[in-house]
Amino acid sequence: MTVTAGPGEVARAVRSYLDHLVVERGLADNTLKSYRRDLRRYVGWLAGHGVKGLDGVREETVTAFLVALREGDADHPPLSAGSAARTVVAVRGFHRFAVREGLAQVDPSAAVRPPAPAKRLPKALPLADIERILDAAGAPGTALALRDRALLELLYGTGARISEAVGLDLDDLDLGDPEDTDGGTVLLRGKGSKERMVPVGRYAREAVEAYLVRGRPELSSVGHGLPALFLNARGGRLSRQSAWTVLVKAAERAGVSAEVSPHTLRHSFATHLLDGGADVRVVQELLGHASVTTTQVYTLVTVDSLREVYATAHPRALG
Repeated sequence: MTVTAGPGEVARAVRSYLDHLVVERGLADNTLKSYRRDLRRYVGWLAGHGVKGLDGVREETVTAFLVALREGDADHPPLSAGSAARTVVAVRGFHRFAVREGLAQVDPSAAVRPPAPAKRLPKALPLADIERILDAAGAPGTALALRDRALLELLYGTGARISEAVGLDLDDLDLGDPEDTDGGTVLLRGKGSKERMVPVGRYAREAVEAYLVRGRPELSSVGHGLPALFLNARGGRLSRQSAWTVLVKAAERAGVSAEVSPHTLRHSFATHLLDGGADVRVVQELLGHASVTTTQVYTLVTVDSLREVYATAHPRALG
């Protein structure tokens, strides 16, 4: 855990905090990288403004750093509200840790609030576009086509994140009895290593079964017998980047002009469930959201359909 040169006391405290995040909190690697990068910038900024130690940091110091994040400088472009908020969260966590460990007397960041990011509506595709993309997955008649169809059906059918899908092993699947119309289940491992069991509908199950029977054995034969569900052409685990490419190419072949990403399928999964009458708390569980307020942003997407129904059905809707 290295932090570039800065105020010695602050840099040492940051190193201790990063070690704490690894040992005590067990944060994911990508999260740790973000914290390390954000705090490295903070240490450098403090050094550049003559702050010699933790007791020299005031609330206005942290506020000025937040302003610098939003405005940018010669070495850093301006950060969006969301990116600046993430950095402030790292800084606040560091100062709380410093007080708790007796490295500082007060927490100068306690009253500093991250900027609120602009609320953006998730992009959801119409069901017809989703079906066209699924039908366009892969070159027909190949093992990769079976894999690509299974991957996209699973992403849309379960709302899985792309990292969760490519991280699946064979043992994470329970496709159930082929005669059972209820489908199967899949064990997804989400953020913070949290696990959730999600149903696998009939279309996704049939696509995965076809891949397991007619596609995966061919791909596995050139590899090393990996337990990964989705394999690449060399028999290794399919990467996130390759999975992304699978979706983009399928959308291009399908003639879908909207911007499409794996998260588009996840957004569409949630929105279509809510449009179909699903309870927001059920969708929360399926998506693996820690808070129902995170899921409720999807309800904003369905407001238009509710207004349309109201406008056409209620006798007092139109003046």
